[in-house]
Amino acid sequence: MTTVIGVVADTHCPEFIDRLPERVFVILKDVRLILHAGDVTAAATLEALARIAPVEAVRGDHDRGLESLPPTRELFVEGKRIMLVHGHRSPWLEEPLTLLWTLSLGYFHPHGGLPRSLRRRFPDADVIVYGHTHRPHMRRVDGALLFNPGGVHQWNPATAKRRLAEKPGWFEWCWLQVARHLRRTEAPSIGILELDPDGIQPRIIEL
Repeated sequence: MTTVIGVVADTHCPEFIDRLPERVFVILKDVRLILHAGDVTAAATLEALARIAPVEAVRGDHDRGLESLPPTRELFVEGKRIMLVHGHRSPWLEEPLTLLWTLSLGYFHPHGGLPRSLRRRFPDADVIVYGHTHRPHMRRVDGALLFNPGGVHQWNPATAKRRLAEKPGWFEWCWLQVARHLRRTEAPSIGILELDPDGIQPRIIEL
């Protein structure tokens, strides 16, 4: 038997987008379970997803109104141990890395070491689902699948300009000045995991 799981992250809804794209519901219509890897930003987003299938979610660094969500979840599906986490680290690490990204005009990759860091943190996991980076990623690290579905919300010149009009704090203002001039941006995406006793099949689907 195959269990199909939908994976979403970084919806930032309604923080940065007004509603979930309709294509999210089309892609996930037949899944048995939905994992949300954090930065939900409103309970209504989880309620909308729960109309498709049961939802398991964790708290991201933007989920200030959702303190009831745990920072990590452990699930067992088809005999596989899945760890669900947002992936953000201490501000003492995140903010200097974001500053380096800003100063390099977007060329520095601040989350390059995150997959291996998560693997060390969860040594017994078969799958580690995370978000935070807004970049799709699927790679095996020491036998475990590290899976990031990418972000439903993505920064691009238009979204950065809109956020700048809301007069953010100085630190966010600085990196948004870089984000609004990026020529290459990630497309919004979600993920699918197909699990059966023989293995795991991951997919990234652009919205």
